[in-house]
Amino acid sequence: MGSNLLASLNDLGLGFVGYLVPFLFVLTIVVFFHELGHYLIAKWNGIRVLTFSIGFGPEIVGFDDRSGTRWKLAAIPLGGYVKFYGDENAASVPDQDALSGLSEAERRQTFPGQSVAARAAVVVAGPLANFVLAIVIFAGIFMFHGKQTTTPRVDSIQAGSAAEAAGFAVGDIVRAIDGRRIDSFSEMQRIVSGAAGQTLRVEVDRGGALLTLPVVPTLREVKDNFGNVHRMGVLGISRSMAPGDVKTESVGPLAAVGMGAAETWFIVERTLGYIGGIVVGRESADQLGGPIRIAQVSGQVATVGFVALLHLAAVLSVSIGLLNLFPVPLLDGGHLMFYAIEAVRGRPLSERAQEVGFRIGFALVIMLMIFATFNDILHLASS
Repeated sequence: MGSNLLASLNDLGLGFVGYLVPFLFVLTIVVFFHELGHYLIAKWNGIRVLTFSIGFGPEIVGFDDRSGTRWKLAAIPLGGYVKFYGDENAASVPDQDALSGLSEAERRQTFPGQSVAARAAVVVAGPLANFVLAIVIFAGIFMFHGKQTTTPRVDSIQAGSAAEAAGFAVGDIVRAIDGRRIDSFSEMQRIVSGAAGQTLRVEVDRGGALLTLPVVPTLREVKDNFGNVHRMGVLGISRSMAPGDVKTESVGPLAAVGMGAAETWFIVERTLGYIGGIVVGRESADQLGGPIRIAQVSGQVATVGFVALLHLAAVLSVSIGLLNLFPVPLLDGGHLMFYAIEAVRGRPLSERAQEVGFRIGFALVIMLMIFATFNDILHLASS
């Protein structure tokens, strides 16, 4: 195992630029729009913004705009932040000493000086911007490249597979799964891949007659085109590639936006389902990845083309937006949790309680990063 790990790390070093540039491109887009959401709603509410930073640590390059905001690119490209007037640090922890010395007019320019609703709007705008970015990217891809669909027709069945046990037949066309309409083979794959070990009721069209077949997808390790191993549910059937079964449809702007929203919701739904599966022990947490995995995947996807890299940016944008909504202090969702408590109580939690919450949140985030990085190292060692 040790020699494999060293070889993988050497390969990563040799392809450092090939991984680093796509990684920075993807992460910068996602972080910029997340922070832009915070920034725009803050400005709309009259909050003075001191710093808009992509990355942490020492500044590499930056400039001051006419309103006094410092826009900068920092040395550690693993996130970003917007610092408001009256904040003690990048996590928007209020500087109580500074706030106590401000006039009423100056306090209205601070983040703590806003109403609960205004503060909540500023916080939720970051994740919301991530979702909007994803929808726009997906919509653009659909508009310019169309939507390729393959009729969900069974072309062959593997011996001993879940499909064979359930009674599938060559020529069957899948119409619905658990009451959800299926229009393409890829739609069926998406549902099946996340349902290993679960009973699905699949409605098929067999020569004009509709049949319902209960089937339990088998959990299997599948390698993608880059050699990465993914565990997913499979039925053991292949699609038909006959000319009449493969179509590319043009997509108009409104339809593209709707499809982009549907694609974004699918990622949210799948992510929550995966996390829920970890909680109940149905899924393994070793699929969680961190910066190393993102860099590796970014480099691999970049070899396919720019559109594929944009698609990855959209997927990552949804993931970061969703992650930030989790009710963990330090994340946006943690701030929203505090504001909800404040709205119910009629007053904020004590400074001590918030400080303890932020420390717990910081510890949880650090532990998640360590765990994800550990998974990344194991992934490199086994590849």
